[in-house]
Amino acid sequence: MTQRRSLILGAAALPLSTPALAQGRPLRIIVPFPPGGAVDILGRVLAERLPAALGTPVVVENRGGAGGLIGADALAKGDRDGTMIGLISVTTLCAFPFMTSRLPFNPRTDLAPVTQITDGALLCVVNAERARQQGWTDFRRLIAWSRANPEQVKMGSSGTGTTSHINIEAINAEANAKILHVPYRGGGPAITDLLAGTIDMMFDVMPALMPHVTAGRFLPLAVSSAARLSILPEVPGMADFADLGLGRHDVVTWNAVMAPGGTPPEHIQRLHAAIRSVGAQADFVERLKPLGYGTVTSEAPAALTALIERDTPNWQRLVQLSGARLE
Repeated sequence: MTQRRSLILGAAALPLSTPALAQGRPLRIIVPFPPGGAVDILGRVLAERLPAALGTPVVVENRGGAGGLIGADALAKGDRDGTMIGLISVTTLCAFPFMTSRLPFNPRTDLAPVTQITDGALLCVVNAERARQQGWTDFRRLIAWSRANPEQVKMGSSGTGTTSHINIEAINAEANAKILHVPYRGGGPAITDLLAGTIDMMFDVMPALMPHVTAGRFLPLAVSSAARLSILPEVPGMADFADLGLGRHDVVTWNAVMAPGGTPPEHIQRLHAAIRSVGAQADFVERLKPLGYGTVTSEAPAALTALIERDTPNWQRLVQLSGARLE
């Protein structure tokens, strides 16, 4: 298990209205992946701005492993006094229940919705040097090469059961591709190996990938959403590959701020208001936009509950198509 904390203090303390925070305890943000990956970046950008909104210190706590399951379980079993939240992915909330019958917690009852915080598609990148060697100049050539060379294209992800894992297994099934999934304990270690050429590609969220795309070390080939993205209009979406069997493929990921189940409503409302105020700040939106994250906050915690209910059937279909399982 990877665990690291960093303390971010507000410039000035604001009046506190909830008993737990009035005792001076910091707000803990559980990031269920190791430092260096996309969700870690999101957590730290959020933590930089929350102290001013809450009037309390904020601690970022990395609990990596099992595709986000370890961190989500720590949150589910955490303090219910308004001093603990976590960044939980759509796969944990909508896909994990269909990937195993042995989840250590129930996402519907052991996690309390606060607000959605981001959305975005996955970006397919390949090691640029490896792409030049093998002729992977576009996504079609990559798929064709994988068909001719089964399991010789190695794709790293931030763990088994993540959006990246489900996405690539669904692509394998739909396009008859033969890409080998290689799970890591987080996006950071996978990126390190992609830079070194130990693996060939990633299909993952953009924040941690884009600096390497800009530097020319990674070559972008596609995005997981059906449509192209305005930030990368030259990179094809899955609708461009209907001839490969990917006409229905449309994977859009999102992250939510959740609290432990049973956290009193007054704490949930206070956290919701603070995070929503941060999400409305232009510098927060602009900080995430170049990295491929859209900033989306829920009008109320109930709106996040509705989103989970609405998206669950699609993720159930993707899990069944991909055959992805949590061992």
